[in-house]
Amino acid sequence: MSLRAAWFIAFCGLLGGVFVSTAARQAAAPDQPRPTFRTDANYVRVDVYPTKSGTPVPDLTREDFEVLENGQSQKIDQFERIVIPSAPQESRVEPNTVADSRAMLANPRARVFVLFLDTYHVDVDASQKIRKPLTAFLDRLLGPDDLIAVMTPAMSPQDMAFARKTTTIDGFLEKYWHWGDRDRATAPDPEDVQYGECYPNISNIQRNAPCADQNGVAAEMIDRRHEVRTLGALESLVRYLRAVREERKAILTVSNGWLLFKPNYALMRQLSCEGIPTAPGVVVDPQTGKPTTKGTAQQAASNSCAIDRTNLAQLDNDRLFRDIQDEANRANASFYTIDPRGLAIFDTPLQRQDVPGPAPWPTGAVADAPILKGRTDSLRNLAAATDGMAVVSSDLLSGMRRIVDDLSSYYLLGYYSSGKSDGKFHSITVRVKRPGVQVRARRGYMAATASEVERMTRATASASSASSPADNEPLGVESALRPLSAFTKEAALRLRAAAGWKDGSGSAVWVAGELGSADAWSLGAQADVTLTREGQTLASAQLTVPPGSRHFRILLSPTAPLQPGDYSVNVQAAATSRLATTNDVVPLVVRAAPVVSGSLLFRKGPFTGLKEVPTADLRFRRSEQMRIEIPAGAASTAGTAQLLDRNGKAMTGVPLSVVFRDDPDGSRWAATQVPLSPLGPGDYIVEMRVGESKTMTPFRMMQ
Repeated sequence: MSLRAAWFIAFCGLLGGVFVSTAARQAAAPDQPRPTFRTDANYVRVDVYPTKSGTPVPDLTREDFEVLENGQSQKIDQFERIVIPSAPQESRVEPNTVADSRAMLANPRARVFVLFLDTYHVDVDASQKIRKPLTAFLDRLLGPDDLIAVMTPAMSPQDMAFARKTTTIDGFLEKYWHWGDRDRATAPDPEDVQYGECYPNISNIQRNAPCADQNGVAAEMIDRRHEVRTLGALESLVRYLRAVREERKAILTVSNGWLLFKPNYALMRQLSCEGIPTAPGVVVDPQTGKPTTKGTAQQAASNSCAIDRTNLAQLDNDRLFRDIQDEANRANASFYTIDPRGLAIFDTPLQRQDVPGPAPWPTGAVADAPILKGRTDSLRNLAAATDGMAVVSSDLLSGMRRIVDDLSSYYLLGYYSSGKSDGKFHSITVRVKRPGVQVRARRGYMAATASEVERMTRATASASSASSPADNEPLGVESALRPLSAFTKEAALRLRAAAGWKDGSGSAVWVAGELGSADAWSLGAQADVTLTREGQTLASAQLTVPPGSRHFRILLSPTAPLQPGDYSVNVQAAATSRLATTNDVVPLVVRAAPVVSGSLLFRKGPFTGLKEVPTADLRFRRSEQMRIEIPAGAASTAGTAQLLDRNGKAMTGVPLSVVFRDDPDGSRWAATQVPLSPLGPGDYIVEMRVGESKTMTPFRMMQ
């Protein structure tokens, strides 16, 4: 991590400190009534931004709007025009606690912003140029109820702290105006330095030297690494915001744009002065005088560079960029992109500075023009595809004023959906009958399932009772099958979690994870695992995924017994090769004792080297073996299991039995082995009952 990245993470810690510093000042203030909003499972809210010739339209009525869901007209139940005035810093009331911050995020009348500072793709001059316009922009943009957080590519979304005042941001931008890292003479990251040392450039005088074919290799590797880390951070941010709230979120992205690298297999070519990566041979350790297979640091660095070069050459950032747009539209998040250079003439300096010497790069307007256009187009396309706005002009202040005007006047519509509660994505189209008016609104939402609607209805009816959302309520078939919808495309990280007890008393949470198949994870990974509730960390652990493995299982032991309720398991993973980072969050409902929650799966087959490994991928093949385990009480000796089809009907022709085993960590588990060979392609459920506990684990049989 660069020093500058550490500054930004520390800065976000300062924002988090706002919760503590304001608590004492506001302890004596009377509680203000919180606004209440409809929370029915089929109630949908839509922020609508109508403009004419780029100017907001302020005088539309309910009758001017038409809302369609999956092509079907919907009756508008709620109609309100929202005008957000700017507010002085002293009038903005900060959240006292993390719980207060989360409650403020849920307020649909409060706008939520994330300022994403793309340190990798903004140069020092541009970061200085944008400081004053950005400070004025934020001060004018934020209203009394709005929330803002800051993120950089070096951060996880979980590191963000939302606040209402911008004084801390203003002070930080003034002190660290030089936050831009692009094209620095001295590389801020150790990985960049290592690439430059592995593939140093040969001077112009030595162009015919044997090693001249490595010129530019380090530069392209650095560019590719920076871009994939930035886009990966944006993808993680969008997924995080989707879980935070349903209403619209605005991501204010300050960047020079991206080239969206595609695979370049020429980057993988054998270089004249580079050997083929090999395992270290047997050498004599100079300290002990004994034979060892430990290689030199130089050999390890060379092997690491070669592996990184192969992985980086195969990146398809153009595809990742399209995935981010799709995720943003599903998350109701809009990108407002700002090029801090203004209207740039050249994208790259005529002589690019690299480590350890100058690297060849296109010079002149003709060679540079496609690069500049590619970066500018990426900013414009990201904004246009997510109903945002791009500021790529010489007049940054005017462009940012247009963003303020766009975000400060909108309409809030609400309707009861007539669509099915099917757990699928429902598209939304908003039209305005007045001629010449353009409309931007959310593209759609993920509908609840029928069982979730039923659960919410019962919870609303019994809101005055002491019932807990984590009681021993059987899961419906639809709810049990819903996790399978996440397997329509590959993911960098998948998680499963189960909660129960160890040693017959203490609360425990077990987490199983599986990293994606990308080469970036081939050298292993480091991961941080935390259990949280309402923003408070209750347990944490670190683990190492060894090279050649993509699976892990770990125990989290809270210091105090867990109360029934909703929890989150968060995992932040970083590849040992430094080419990838990812994070994911899985919800976990802890039920009242002695009922356990969740299940863990194990896989064995040709793709696991015939070794049994924990898995979070619910897809299986007939050539594999599957075992499902649930936590069990220390005295448990009997249980049942049965296989259900996707309609919940028992498949009596495939009997299942339950056995028990004791784990070295002091826990007891009930397990069932599921025969896969007789099953055809399709979705199935394994229902297990042990004592008062019942779990339903879905899985999908592939061709």
